[in-house]
Order: sequence, then C-alpha cells, then structure tokens
Amino acid sequence: MTIIQNPIIPGMAPDPSIIRVDDIYYIATSTFHWNPGVQIFKSKDLANWELIDFVLKNGEVNLSGTNTPAGIWAPHLSYDSMTQKYWLAFSHMVNMAGREFNAESYVMWAEDINGPWSEPIYITSIGFDLAIFHDEDGKHYVSILEWETRSGYQAPGHIVIAEVDLDEGRIIGEWHRVTQGFTSRGCAEAPQIYKYNEYYYLIIAAGGTGYAHGVEIGRSKNIFGPYEPHPSGEPIITSSPRHLFSRGNPDAGQFEMYNPNSPMQKAGHGSLVQTQTGEWYIAHLMSRPIEGTLLNPLGRETSIQKMKWTKDGWLEMKDGSNLAKLEVEGINEVKLCNKLSHDVFDDFNNEKYSIHFMTPYRNQDDDWVNTIERPGYLRIYGENSFFSQIRPAIMATRATSFSYEFQTKVEFHPDHYSETAGMGLYYDSNNWIYAHLTYSETLGGTVLSLLQAKLGERIEFIHNNIPLDEGIVELKVVYNSGVADIFYRLKDNMDWQVFVDNVDVLYLSDEGVNGEPGEIGGFTGLFNFIGSVDSHQRDSFAEFDYYSVENF
Repeated sequence: MTIIQNPIIPGMAPDPSIIRVDDIYYIATSTFHWNPGVQIFKSKDLANWELIDFVLKNGEVNLSGTNTPAGIWAPHLSYDSMTQKYWLAFSHMVNMAGREFNAESYVMWAEDINGPWSEPIYITSIGFDLAIFHDEDGKHYVSILEWETRSGYQAPGHIVIAEVDLDEGRIIGEWHRVTQGFTSRGCAEAPQIYKYNEYYYLIIAAGGTGYAHGVEIGRSKNIFGPYEPHPSGEPIITSSPRHLFSRGNPDAGQFEMYNPNSPMQKAGHGSLVQTQTGEWYIAHLMSRPIEGTLLNPLGRETSIQKMKWTKDGWLEMKDGSNLAKLEVEGINEVKLCNKLSHDVFDDFNNEKYSIHFMTPYRNQDDDWVNTIERPGYLRIYGENSFFSQIRPAIMATRATSFSYEFQTKVEFHPDHYSETAGMGLYYDSNNWIYAHLTYSETLGGTVLSLLQAKLGERIEFIHNNIPLDEGIVELKVVYNSGVADIFYRLKDNMDWQVFVDNVDVLYLSDEGVNGEPGEIGGFTGLFNFIGSVDSHQRDSFAEFDYYSVENF
C-alpha cells in the first residue's frame, strides 16, 4: 500500500477543485490579488503535483487596487465528456467593504487544459464560489453562495442552484435556494454538485475558512432539492470534530475551535474525484500553524483524503471518522511517482522566467520585467512603492516550507533615495520586509538598507546601512518558523555576513495581517520576492543574476 503525505500542494494553494481526465488529475486553486490568476496543477498519482499553467494570464481581469483578501476566489474546474471541453468557473471579488462582498462570476472553456482558454463569460453577481455541474442529459447547472446583506437574515446567505446556458452565460429560469437548515456550522459556501446512483449530492464548505472549517454533504433526487443533510449532522471532513452550532455567524476565525491534537487545521472546502480504479478522494484546503501559535504563514494549502460510500448511500472518510489526516492511503495499483521538489531555482538563461513567479495587483509583461534585454539576468524596472496596490514591480514565489534559504544576486545603480531594488518576504501591500539597495545622500553612494511594512506602518532600520561601492551584492534570507536572518556578501568567494538577524516576521501570516478581532486578516499566504521601486523618474532598473529557494 502506498501512502500519500499531506499537504499535497504546500504553500498558497487554497480552494482546490479536482478532476480526472483519463488517468491524469488536475487541480485548480485560488490566487486572490496575485497574477497570473488560477493555478493549474497536474498529477498521475494524487501525491505529487506539478504546477503546469495559469488560466488568467492575458489580462482577463484587472487586479489593480485589490484589497486583501479579495481578487480571484474559488475556481471550479470541470470536464464535459459530451463536448470534451474543460470548463473553469471563478469569482472576481472586487469589494468587501461594508460586508457587501461584491463579486462578478464567470466561466471559461478550453479544448486542452493548457489552453487557449475562451474569454470569460459573465454569469452572475449574486454571490461567489460559482461551480458548474454537467448532467447526463446534456443540461448544465451552476451553484453558488447567494450573499446576504440584510440584518436579521441567515448569514452569510444560502446556496442557490440554477440551470444555465454556458455558451451564452444565461441563467435559465430561477435560482433555487437549497440549504435552509442544511448546516449547523453555518457559513455555507463553495457548493459543488455530484451525481452518484439515483441521488444528486451537494458538497459545501461550512464553518468559515478558519478553525471551524469543514466539508458538509447533502443529497436529493431532484437537483433543485430539498437536500437532506448527512444523518450525523456534522461535517464529513474537518480538523475540529466537536459539535459547533454557529449558523448565524457570518464568517469568523473561530479560534476556539483549534484542535491541539491535530497537526492539520482548518480542513474544509472539498472537491470530489473518482479514480480510474473506482476509488474516491476529496481534495480540500488546510493550514499548519507555527508550533505554539495560531498563526499560519503558509496560508491555506491543499490536502487530500480517501473516501468511501456507505451502504445507505452516504459519503464518509475511508477510516469511518471525520478527522482529516496528514497520511492517506494511495490509489490501489498506482505507484507513486518520484517525489516532487518544491525548491525554486532560475538562472534566467531562458527567454522566459520560471512559471512559479507571480506578481501582486498587476499583470506580468515585458515592459517592466524580462530576460531579453540582458540575457542571463532578470531585469525589473522600478515603479511604485511596495505599499501601493497600483503597479508594484514585484516578482515572487509561494513559500512552501517553515524552514528555507532564499538567495539572489542583484546589480543596481540608483541616483536617488526613492530608487530601490532587492529582495524580501511579502504578504500584501501592508505587510512585507525588504532588504534593498538604494542611494544615500549622506554617504554619497549606494547602500544596502532594510525597510519593513507591518500592518501598514513603515519601519526603517536606520542603523543598518552597508556601503556598496560597485552596486552589486548577493543577498540571502534564512527563514525559520517566523524568524528571518538576512545576510549579504560582495564577492562569490566571501563568507556570508550578517546584515540583520532574528527579525520577527511571524505576522506575515493569515492571522497576523490587518484583520478585525476574531477574524482572519487574510487567507493567501507568505511569498518570497525580488523587486524594484522608482518613485523618482521611472528610469531605473535592477538586474538579478539568479533566484533560489531551497527548502529544508
């Protein structure tokens, strides 16, 4: 028997939507304020997942000015075997102020998972977490959370289902509410429809995306319900099995539901798949807090659980419990592939940089980042401050481990104090730390400096300035469970020198950023980044020789 080790996709990979086409599995995950949008991962064994593409990479959405944690939410991947088309549904959350949660939901299609994808087809603005179901008779249906804004009504709303003309983006008939009394944990979202034997099954996320999160299930012989809830009245997957009634809670962190006996937290938001061998699994999100804390710097990651159908037609975990596990039984008669490394290395010797690079709030294009103008280097033209949600010049990759080394080598020749270039750790525009080269009027040349953003506050390390006469330096961040040590060296054969050590960066986590009391401030995750700022004349650029992240 093979064993799958969770998380199967570490780092920011939340809201997984899984499908199988022949003997290949695909997962789509959320990307929020990061571009390209919607990550697509591929696997043959459910254990090792390779990032193969992004769907929203040609300017289909404008993420400029996106507040944390809005942006691209909960993509749903499906395959219509009748037309042999891949379909992707997603919601673009454009506003969360006043708990209005204004979102626009779209669908796209492609004949190949690698595209090209159609232009987005608008479906609705009724809520978020749109999903598609292709029925056996050729009809198509969409399910979504209908967001509720009125005082005194079920918060945050109900799941609704409607028939849809996918080609025209037209709802046929009415939306049908299907989850009155469905869930005791409340916060029903992420609805996905499946058909098994004579029943339609509705799988939802419940309890909010914090420590009470779970996967719940109901069934009906009519796609429009009513849906009978699971006889246990509890989630079929969760990290916190004890009973919770919170149907009126709109969506809180539920920190009191932390389970100290589970290394996996926040298990929920599931997506079901049947293997080529007839077995069943659910991919779901999860988090791993730093030991001794309730803080999750890696954000929400993707895990998987093996499932079974009971004799009376209900879905449950293979071991009969509802507690999500780190180790899961693999697919029968399918050998595990070679273990996939999550290290990142790019020496920029190719025309295109690594697929792992993402950028907050804007698209990637040759106008500001490329490997063409100086072959063997990544050139980044400086733009707005990293406090800005408008055109920051940042290239970043997801942090995937609690312990790692992150290195780069940068050449930069600033002539003004508002021109900077370097590397660091990034959560969003209010929360980051940045070791960089800049111009010092006092010293009359280039220096290495450190700047931090914490909950929107600017923190300058004014006593840490190292002269760099040649404007070239190698930089290294050693990250260990929320603590960062930063090093530099001027020559390849030199020993690394401490720049600043023992910096507390644990706040760069979902619970550590700007949230209301009892709420999760974000749900994206920590990134490593290189970048440049030019708030002077927009005529400076930095050149990076390599980029390396080695996990321990």
